[in-house]
Formats: sequence, C-alpha cells, structure tokens
Amino acid sequence: MKANGGFTLIELILVTVIIAILAGSVTLTFQGRAEEARVNRALGDIKQYESAIELFALDHNDAYPGSLNDLMTAKKTYVRELNTDPWGSPYVFVKPGKVHPKSYDIFSAGPDGVQGSADDVVPWKKEGDGAEE
Repeated sequence: MKANGGFTLIELILVTVIIAILAGSVTLTFQGRAEEARVNRALGDIKQYESAIELFALDHNDAYPGSLNDLMTAKKTYVRELNTDPWGSPYVFVKPGKVHPKSYDIFSAGPDGVQGSADDVVPWKKEGDGAEE
C-alpha cells in the first residue's frame, strides 16, 4: 500500500464524467423551464391588457379600443406603456376577434413570431387539450 493518498487517473475521469452527466441533466431541466416562464409571462401580460381593455370599455359605453395604442392615448391612461412579448414582438390585438367575433382577441405570436402557428400564446386555449373556451 502506498501512503501518498492521491487519486488515480481513473478515479478523476469517473468523477468528471459524473459531474458532466449531472450538469447536463440540470441544463436540460432549466431550458424547459425558461420557455415555460416566457409563456407564463406572456399570459400574464395578456391578462393585464384584457383588464385594461375592459376598463376602457366600461368608460366608453361598452366600446372596445381600436388598438392597444388607444389604451395610452385616451383621456385616461389604462396602461403606462405597451410591452413586447418575451420574444420581442408586439402583442396582437384583433377587433373584432376571430375567436371572439363580438369583442376582440389578444395574443402573442409566440417564439416564431408568426401569427396563426402552433406556438401562439393565447388565453382561450386550455393547456394540453387545444380546446377553446
């Protein structure tokens, strides 16, 4: 038996491989969470815009704004500024809406920035089943 107490090359390689595997699994876990956080932020922004739009309608005899810009240029300001979605695109406001033809639709075009694609972030879709409210 040697008394030098050092590690062998195989032990060092084994520890390095274990650390690499753990780091890889943690990275994959957090990558999915980051995209989930972006979607949740977009849904939160949309809910805030919906509240501002409904307040606007209450103050204007049930008339919805023509665009999101109207929420800032009216006599009363309903939002301080118009935010972009987490992917850098403006939120989409459609009046009358395609899904809600008697009112409006507001949504994010999602990561690809293309309206009508599968990754759109919409508040009327129930998670997992694709059904509309």
